[in-house]
Amino acid sequence: MNQYVTGAVIRQLRIKNQLTQGELAEKLNVSDKAISKWETAKGYPDIALLEPIAKAFGISITELISGNAVTNMNVSANMLRSQFYVCPVCGNVLHSTGEAVITCHGVQLLPEKAEQPDERHSISITRIEDEYYVQLAHQMTKTHYISFIAALSPNAVQLIKLYPESPAECRLKIRGVKKIYFYCNRDGLFSVNAKDLL
Repeated sequence: MNQYVTGAVIRQLRIKNQLTQGELAEKLNVSDKAISKWETAKGYPDIALLEPIAKAFGISITELISGNAVTNMNVSANMLRSQFYVCPVCGNVLHSTGEAVITCHGVQLLPEKAEQPDERHSISITRIEDEYYVQLAHQMTKTHYISFIAALSPNAVQLIKLYPESPAECRLKIRGVKKIYFYCNRDGLFSVNAKDLL
């Protein structure tokens, strides 16, 4: 996207909301010619209009700028569909149970894609009464470490934050856990089925 918001996005949202150019212009207190110029890329809306445009379409400014409206399909969300986001600036870990537009430090975050662990990211799970004891054979230095371990069941997420120079291990309540995720600050997100490691 070359500009902060494109005419194509405005047109798509206008049509989706069943508004004519004139109706949108009236909501924004601009002329219908201005809307036409935006949609044909002959001009762009003033930055002061971002909030009113987003409000007219019932979306956030972030959704407007990204061009991706988020549809709420999370009404009966299954926690096993969870997505994890990690800020490359501060390492902040964010979690969603469905589609989301997430930013941190001005950076739009994309959901991490989980891979199968490799030999450098081996994981072991031991059952101890009603808990899983999870260990990772991974160095935990200030520059290369496991940031978090998470356990997902159909109705819950347990997320344990780990820190450099501390052990790469944790205890998790079993409570129907199906998947375990962990995040390496250099190599990204990994996941395993809990039963495969027992």
